[in-house]
Amino acid sequence: MHIGVIGTGYVGLVTGACFAEFGIFVTCIDKDEAKIKALKKGAIPFYEPGLEALVQKNVKNGRLKFSTKIADAVDSSLAIFIAVGTPPRGDGSADMRYVEQVADEIARHIKDYKVIVTKSTVPVGTGARLREIISKRLKEQTDFDIVSNPEFLREGSAIEDFMRPNRVVLGSTSHQAVAIMKDLYRPLYLLETPFVVTTVETAELIKYASNSFLAVKISFINELSQLCEKVGADVKMVARGMGLDQRIGSKFLHTGPGYGGSCFPKDTRALLTIASEQGVDLGIVSAAVNANEYQKDRIVEKIRSGMGTLKGKTVAILGLAFKPNTNDMREAPAVHVIEKLLKEKAVIRAFDPAAMDDAKAILGRKIKYAANSYDCVKGADAVVIMTEWNEFRNLDLAKIKKLLKMPIFFDLRNIYEPEKMKKLGFKYFCVGRG
Repeated sequence: MHIGVIGTGYVGLVTGACFAEFGIFVTCIDKDEAKIKALKKGAIPFYEPGLEALVQKNVKNGRLKFSTKIADAVDSSLAIFIAVGTPPRGDGSADMRYVEQVADEIARHIKDYKVIVTKSTVPVGTGARLREIISKRLKEQTDFDIVSNPEFLREGSAIEDFMRPNRVVLGSTSHQAVAIMKDLYRPLYLLETPFVVTTVETAELIKYASNSFLAVKISFINELSQLCEKVGADVKMVARGMGLDQRIGSKFLHTGPGYGGSCFPKDTRALLTIASEQGVDLGIVSAAVNANEYQKDRIVEKIRSGMGTLKGKTVAILGLAFKPNTNDMREAPAVHVIEKLLKEKAVIRAFDPAAMDDAKAILGRKIKYAANSYDCVKGADAVVIMTEWNEFRNLDLAKIKKLLKMPIFFDLRNIYEPEKMKKLGFKYFCVGRG
């Protein structure tokens, strides 16, 4: 079977490479000629563990191809996946222009039956909108079906999430389209992966509901961390005690400087916009968004109160990406914190194992960039761990203390044990461990 994937961003490239690994012939499309040229050589435009090797392997064996022409994918493919961006507008709603442009162009090249699959995160009602666009633009009357197949890929473990997912959601009223989609995902039947087959609208909402619920969990534990600090409780143990209850679960109950990335901030705001348009007040989701913004400001206050005056002080920031194992700087809490510290005339020196170039594109010359963790800390007045990269979990703490002007250590991911840090002579600050 042949499929086409329109868009070679994070979702599109992972989807294309993984389907190729399933033995399917895949044509990935992107209008960026430089990106396509690089992909043909096996070079990927972002950091995702294992993806480069997977792309190179399937390009070499002929199952994965790249092109700038949508016609190349439409002509040869039974199913066409739309995986272009849906960035947020100023009001929080998803900008659907790229999805609609792709639908328009797909329609111009359809000559026989196709399954049009939305992989991008899209508002409820997008499937109906795409059917309308494609029906109007068809050059000749041709059957096609719309399927919503939302992605649930975690940056840093996307290949594992695709190959061994918790579930596959298929939204369509067409038995033929669902059968084709199940055939594409046939290798997952061996793993007894649950398939959720439902309507297009329900599938579209499942994606937003899932991400918003996870954002609520993060905001909940971050709010609770404030109470822990006041009453002398340990938020890590509170989260552990909660997470062992199978009705709650331990995942996403880790406090820190707030959530970021390409999904949670965008999807929570988009869900609130969708609900508002329908006259529904999603108070819990709204509270989670507000709590997340407050958490980032609370982190700045923690640094300020721990250091006293910030003016002229050098702060070493370890970790810039919103999470480990990615170079994604979108909505990264580190950017918010750095901008606030700069306003107070602090000097910022930063290091991240994968996101240095991406950080430079956002922060430019406003901050200094270090070659490694120890270069970052050398001569600084304080060190702040923003992202829990593995290499920050086993720092030479004696060396860190010696390199710092003052032994001030802000552990915003609660990596280290407070008692140990105090015994080593650090003025140690963490989150929610009273």
